[in-house]
Amino acid sequence: MSKATDAVIFLTEFIKNPRQLGSVIPSSVFLKRRIIKAASLTSARTIVELGPGSGGTTRAILDAMPQDARLLSIELNPGLFRLGQRIDDPRYTAHHGDASDLDSILAQYQLAPPDAVISGIPFSCMDRSVATTLLQLIHQQLSTDGRFVAYQLSRRVDELNQFYRADRRTEEFEWLNIPPLRVWSWQK
Repeated sequence: MSKATDAVIFLTEFIKNPRQLGSVIPSSVFLKRRIIKAASLTSARTIVELGPGSGGTTRAILDAMPQDARLLSIELNPGLFRLGQRIDDPRYTAHHGDASDLDSILAQYQLAPPDAVISGIPFSCMDRSVATTLLQLIHQQLSTDGRFVAYQLSRRVDELNQFYRADRRTEEFEWLNIPPLRVWSWQK
């Protein structure tokens, strides 16, 4: 399938369930670059992507990560999960499930604590307690110097994410994306 077909599938899934997707269209190349930079993947061995959508950011992560690293993408939406399954890379595992099961999913694939967790899931659309519990789980599962990166429209993820020291947090804005998004990075 083509990128245009992937974009149509992405839009269709957004229309079906807008609270599951953070955007109407996939991420721009500029946003992907900013996410990769924020995630600092050069020495990462285990990377988790939450809400990979149509797989564009997934491909950018695979291009940027070391050859001996592993990428686990967790997608709740069945239509978007099927798109992720088409990515052919031995370092990549697509998992259909809920990010709130991160600990058991990591154990299922015998993966070490992630050096980076990258999330496009819209925390602003989640119940406050569910979002806070997920953010705490992500923090707990990260490796000692692990990094959590979230790209979001709303500031809510930053307001709820109180599990990191203030001096270990950065925020950038990517204007060249529809819609423009904030990219946060927190380091454990």
